[in-house]
Amino acid sequence: MDKSAKGKSTKKKVRVKKAETTKTTKTTKAQEKLDDLNDKYLRLYSEFDNYRKRTAKEKQELYKTAAEGLMVDLLPILDDFERAIKSSEETDNISAIREGEKLIYNKFKNTLVQKGLEEIDAIGKVFDTDHHEAVTKFKAPSKDMVGKVIDQTEKGYQLNGKVIRYAKVVIGN
Repeated sequence: MDKSAKGKSTKKKVRVKKAETTKTTKTTKAQEKLDDLNDKYLRLYSEFDNYRKRTAKEKQELYKTAAEGLMVDLLPILDDFERAIKSSEETDNISAIREGEKLIYNKFKNTLVQKGLEEIDAIGKVFDTDHHEAVTKFKAPSKDMVGKVIDQTEKGYQLNGKVIRYAKVVIGN
């Protein structure tokens, strides 16, 4: 073999080894990057799963205790009712009993209003399906009452602007 041919084949072998080493290095780096991204993905997925479980648990707890504030505010009214019942058993004074009932009713109504409850005004208003539920139609007492509410069989209520019970009304026909 010629010296120059031997030198060329050595250089070729070196180049091939260098190319293989570069490929191996690139493959190793790509594998490391893939492993790193996979690790980040698994951590993010686990973190999100924990967040989802935590918020679901918090939501359940909120549902359980959502009415607690209202109940605490209604307990004094319950106490007033118990006192009124006991007092009515001991006295025959009807006017005192009625006055006590009115006081308790007003206290109860004011507590509900403070919590955001509002009555839906219906009588004399134009029938509105967003606030009223028609029970029946009767002949209107006057022409200006046609299509309007002439009577209310059950009051309607809104809680913080959202209808929670429609007013059951009679419409003039």
